[in-house]
Amino acid sequence: MNWTITELNREAAEEILAWKYEPPYDFYENERSEEAVAELSGGEYRLVLDESGQIYGFFCTGSSAQVPIGHEFGVYPDDHVDFGLGMNPTFTGKGTGAAFTAFILKEIRRDTSLPIRLSVATFNKRAIAVYEKLGFRKADDFRTRSAEFITMVENRGNVTI
Repeated sequence: MNWTITELNREAAEEILAWKYEPPYDFYENERSEEAVAELSGGEYRLVLDESGQIYGFFCTGSSAQVPIGHEFGVYPDDHVDFGLGMNPTFTGKGTGAAFTAFILKEIRRDTSLPIRLSVATFNKRAIAVYEKLGFRKADDFRTRSAEFITMVENRGNVTI
């Protein structure tokens, strides 16, 4: 796959907010609102396009990648870079998740030497398997009103950071 990364503009945000996933992944759907469009297109998120220019997915780093209530549980110490991603439902379940995620991680690593951390809903076994394949290991867990989450961190060598 040949992907490119670009700014996520308002038009792309509107398209992403219209994505529909099969259950249980419909948990990741967002309602279209001006606030949601502004968040996605406000500069914290990046767009990933395939070779035909179609939106393959997106990613973000920093606080935008954190589940806010996780701070109450102390799962986000400042010694990591958090990242989050979303994949166009057209491409989910087709075996490209690891390559897509590795592509994003390579881009993030160009800008930081800090270990990378992510948050994922525990029901999302497909994503967890991808992250484990890419060297991430469970660090913490916490619960919101709607789901249980784990944080995962890079396993550098034999030591989980």
